[in-house]
Amino acid sequence: MEQDERLLHASSFGVAASAYAEHRPDYARAAVRWAVEPVAGVRMLDLGAGTGKLTATLVALGADVTAVEPDWAMLSELRRALPDVRALPGSAEAIPLPDASVDAVLAGNAMHWFDMAVAGPEIARILTPGGILAGLWNVMDDRVGWVAGLVRVSGSAAIGPRDTPASWRVETADAHLPKVGGAARFGSPEQAEFPHGQRRTADSLGATLATRAGMLVMPEHERAATLSRIRAFLASRSETAVGEFTLPMLTCVLRIRRL
Repeated sequence: MEQDERLLHASSFGVAASAYAEHRPDYARAAVRWAVEPVAGVRMLDLGAGTGKLTATLVALGADVTAVEPDWAMLSELRRALPDVRALPGSAEAIPLPDASVDAVLAGNAMHWFDMAVAGPEIARILTPGGILAGLWNVMDDRVGWVAGLVRVSGSAAIGPRDTPASWRVETADAHLPKVGGAARFGSPEQAEFPHGQRRTADSLGATLATRAGMLVMPEHERAATLSRIRAFLASRSETAVGEFTLPMLTCVLRIRRL
């Protein structure tokens, strides 16, 4: 993805902030615990926090959390949902925190938007020595038959290569590295997967996919056609046609220690 296209996608979520807050899944607690397991401290930064999906999980696990988010609409949703959390405007490339002030930086479905040539030094600056950077991605488990069908019908704008178990490891293995040059600021990456799921209906799953960046930047007629295909597919499957069902998912984690 070219730089201009990446920026367009990364800045698309604010127009759907309330839908994002309503429909996007949280993160498996076991995955979050594994992400921060190597650090002794509890000072955590949720970077690119969006509406606070990962923030809420960190709070539930007892962390002292600061959330940083560049989009004001998303930040407003986070502050509404989690009024006791310190939530600041800022970005991965300009983090409004002092040096060595957090023990771990986590990014939920966000690290792939960071310009790591700039964000890498910023993240290293605010981490304590030996601190952890972790990216988390919720992916759909397309090893399940009907989910594989949904992936095919939806197209890459709705369910991309980072969004399924078969390819997320390759797609995210170097997400912590600058695209060109730059000093090594983090050690060797570790990756792990944790079972997860989200209760959905056909309507709410369609609404969830509509909040994907690729969908948000589509021309309206293409977006409507894609959503129509998704609705038709879900209506055709016994697993999803009527009532609630569990969407099989994994929370996948990339964990790197600051050098």
